[in-house]
Amino acid sequence: MSPALTFTDRGIYCAAGDFYIDPWRPVERALITHGHADHARYGHKSYMATHAALPVMRHRLGDISAQGIAFGEPLTIGDATVSFHPAGHVPGSAQIRVEVAGEIWVASGDYKAEADGLSETFEPQRCHHFITESTFGLPVFRWQPQAVVAQEINAWWAGCAAAGKTAFLGAYALGKAQRLLTLLDTDIGPILTHSAVENTNEVLRAQGLALPETIAATAELDPKVHTGALVLAPPSALGSAWTKKFGAQETAFASGWMQLRGVRRRRAGDRGFVISDHADWQGLLDCITATGAENIYVTHGYTDIFARYLNDNGWSAEVVPTGFEGETLDAEPAA
Repeated sequence: MSPALTFTDRGIYCAAGDFYIDPWRPVERALITHGHADHARYGHKSYMATHAALPVMRHRLGDISAQGIAFGEPLTIGDATVSFHPAGHVPGSAQIRVEVAGEIWVASGDYKAEADGLSETFEPQRCHHFITESTFGLPVFRWQPQAVVAQEINAWWAGCAAAGKTAFLGAYALGKAQRLLTLLDTDIGPILTHSAVENTNEVLRAQGLALPETIAATAELDPKVHTGALVLAPPSALGSAWTKKFGAQETAFASGWMQLRGVRRRRAGDRGFVISDHADWQGLLDCITATGAENIYVTHGYTDIFARYLNDNGWSAEVVPTGFEGETLDAEPAA
């Protein structure tokens, strides 16, 4: 019997249901784990994603033919049974469980183990085969609790405000930015947002997510009216001409990559805060262990090193090339 899922040049394919998971080339039917652009791409004939993921996908991809599905709802597609389960990565993100003739696969997309109070918390699914990322698949990557990072960020912002500087904080427009918003102390000052962040905020607020008040940093905005502000923007916007009108400022990046000193130096920011929407080393191992899977497929990140560790510690692991990118520092993946 052929496996329930196979890896092709278009994406992860299920022959029994004739669908792909997060395909990177155009296909007839695409099941999507979440709305980041390296997983939800333009050009498929039909899409399926969780109800919570679809609004952002439509915002980014336009008028797509798409079907929403609830978390945990089983659906029969051909000879396959599929269901979507929380991945904890960003709001609406899912692992996709596929069962064919008793064989169970789980495609995790991107995921993190820590509950952040915003995204639906990761729920491990028992399976025979687990497809995992390894964006931060090195032992050096170990995250502090987000409450600790929140204190660091707010102390830095308060220091900037006291010194008469605007605090610029770089973060992905989908997921990371909203997570940071929920951690910021609004008593310090106003929160301004780059248009990419604010547009995503509007989509998520319309779904009922409770986010602090923000002010869109449009071309007409006068920074002098918003002293002591923190500006939340994509990393690629920091240091651009757009930021110069804010006068005296400090720049920080919020990313798992800030764990590495060399990366912090190359970014030339004033601060780096270690916080990621991907699992760290221990989180990856804990989540994989919780699935009970013996067969692990590593799709992106530190694939060779991570797969080697898994093989040395009781799993059967192999590296699978894909079109996924994980967390970067300049723009959202494949945006």
